[in-house]
Amino acid sequence: MRRSTTTALGLVAVFTVLALTGCAGQAEPADASAASSTPARRGSSTPSASATLSSAQLNQRLLNESDLGEGYTRKPETTRRNDDVTVIGCPALAELGSDAATGSGLDFTHKAKASFTYTGSSSSEVSEELYSDSPAKLSTVIGKVFDAMLSCPTYQVTSGSTVVDMGTERTAAPDLGDEQWSQLLTFSAGGRRSVVKQTAIRTSNILVIVSGSPGLVDAHLDKALAKARTAR
Repeated sequence: MRRSTTTALGLVAVFTVLALTGCAGQAEPADASAASSTPARRGSSTPSASATLSSAQLNQRLLNESDLGEGYTRKPETTRRNDDVTVIGCPALAELGSDAATGSGLDFTHKAKASFTYTGSSSSEVSEELYSDSPAKLSTVIGKVFDAMLSCPTYQVTSGSTVVDMGTERTAAPDLGDEQWSQLLTFSAGGRRSVVKQTAIRTSNILVIVSGSPGLVDAHLDKALAKARTAR
């Protein structure tokens, strides 16, 4: 079996689920009808070049507690060592190599991220990532990562002594922005099973990725995209 550092997008989901399995109760069930849908990747024309936004500008466009509503608490950012995180049993992810193997996000210069815990009904999490680059690069990189992850219905990810069994399924992406990708990731670790949804929307030179409990992703994706588009 091939082993390599896992992709940044995969790392986001893995660390999300590791947090969920450590503190969450029952995982949200996956929507079976949505999981069998084909992801949307709609771009009527070739993306054109446009000025990128700085990381500071992207940070201003992240969702915050007032945007999300009552019951949400922003998690402090922590520095993670990712050199011990590996993916097993998915050659397509291994072949991406250094193109996607970073520990702090996808390989774009301009980026911002925020993660939140929601305690309205049970402990759940949702995170948002914003990236800015040329539309063509955003489209190529995120498309390649999603295609690689979805090429492997099942594989494993290890982090230290923790082994996570992973499954990936396509799910319908909303008709937003210029291009869309979406997937459901099922994680089993330590006797717990969790489902994380990831939806990525490219709008011009901005890439928005919302990950976390499926219901929370669906609830906040529209407002994340709207705020990401807002000029500051």
